[in-house]
Amino acid sequence: MNETTSQSPLYAARTHIYPRSVRGRFRRLKWGVVALAYGVYFLLPWLRWQREVGADQAVLFDLAGRKFYLFELVVHPQDIFWLAGLLMIAAYLLFFVTGLAGRVFCGYFCFQTLWTDVYIGIERLVQGERPARIRLAKQPWSVGKAFKIGLTHGLWLLVAFLTGITFVLYWGDAPQLLRQFFAGEAPFAAYATTVFLTATTYVMAGIAREQVCTYMCPYARFQSVMFDKDTLIVSYDEARGGDERGRTKLAAGLKTREQRQQSGVGDCIDCGYCVQVCPTGIDIRNGLQIQCISCALCIDACDTIMDSLGWPRGLVGYTSERKSETGQQARLLRPKVIGYAAVLVLAVGLLAWSVSHQAAFDLSVAQVREPIFVQLSDGRIQNSYEIKVNNKTNRTLTLRFRAEGLPAGAELDFGRFNEVDMNPEQRLRLAAKVRLLPNAFDGQSHPFELVAEPQNRPELAAVTHPSVFFVPQR
Repeated sequence: MNETTSQSPLYAARTHIYPRSVRGRFRRLKWGVVALAYGVYFLLPWLRWQREVGADQAVLFDLAGRKFYLFELVVHPQDIFWLAGLLMIAAYLLFFVTGLAGRVFCGYFCFQTLWTDVYIGIERLVQGERPARIRLAKQPWSVGKAFKIGLTHGLWLLVAFLTGITFVLYWGDAPQLLRQFFAGEAPFAAYATTVFLTATTYVMAGIAREQVCTYMCPYARFQSVMFDKDTLIVSYDEARGGDERGRTKLAAGLKTREQRQQSGVGDCIDCGYCVQVCPTGIDIRNGLQIQCISCALCIDACDTIMDSLGWPRGLVGYTSERKSETGQQARLLRPKVIGYAAVLVLAVGLLAWSVSHQAAFDLSVAQVREPIFVQLSDGRIQNSYEIKVNNKTNRTLTLRFRAEGLPAGAELDFGRFNEVDMNPEQRLRLAAKVRLLPNAFDGQSHPFELVAEPQNRPELAAVTHPSVFFVPQR
């Protein structure tokens, strides 16, 4: 290995990016998404929701009570498979949208993008527009520079702290937990989570920024699997704008489209505005790149320049590989997209059906296996069972139990009661015994079903759970 190779750096030095502000329809759309996302995230823990039983917070993840409150829906541990359904829906929704419009999730809805947009906005508010921020970075340290840099980072930390503590408020009663937090009475997990999210938000959105999208996020690496010739992408019209030799700034004899066309010059005036507004610092004129998050700010920038010149928009715009190569419009309905849509609709339908048909209470039966059976003094065989019942409703529930599938003479014994009264959202653990003559099954163990039937709620259906009665082998 020669000396030049051994001394070459392993990683390229980072070039700091100072995104310039831009106005346009995509920028307005992005600000609208930011406002909606921040409004939901920061205000939702404070939304009250009156319930007959349980917390009066609209969205609350009650780990101690093992219940998640989502408006009128209460999610219990037995419903954890709903999470798998949600993850499946999110995955196929991402595949579906990516197949149609590329990385629009990254450009508009990703948390990294949403928080970075706000952090860049704070930086611009304190330090000024792009040229001012560049000059400030190059200036020697002074009181003025230290104040602006310090204020910027202070506001970043404030937003990061608000992000962290808001996340914590979803896991407890928000007003009470907030008072406990500042009084030093909150659980340790609340402080640890807030510190962790404050640090990660500050680093990811304020310090790392485009490095997260370029090097940390795996989505940029496998997105090409979901792309095809009909996927919409942000692209530069090289035929109209000209290649590197055809990009020419406005000059004498090159100020109108006619003059430029006669001179063999494209519509791109090489102003660099599309590069300056890009949050990842790429030049869209160099083609589709892994760093592009499809935020479309370069479209707004180019349209602004075209409008000022009185030229048609679309030099940079949404297009597809098929349209660029053949001029044909992209096909929206194609097998891959239809497949994603079909699975997505099926998953949404199944999850909606499962939620709408949620049982009012659930029942589980586990046999006590030490010993698996005993023989009583009167000759009967006895099996013991542990029964768990969970009342998912917000009303009192009275249940009566019976065993089905056992021969005549079988006895189901709960002790001193025949019915169980359960409070709203109460969980009970019961001990039951089943007794039977040993010759009832001729030495063979036999399956049966334990039935829990509501007595005070005729509109609720009975719930059954299978079990087995064991007898000695002959």
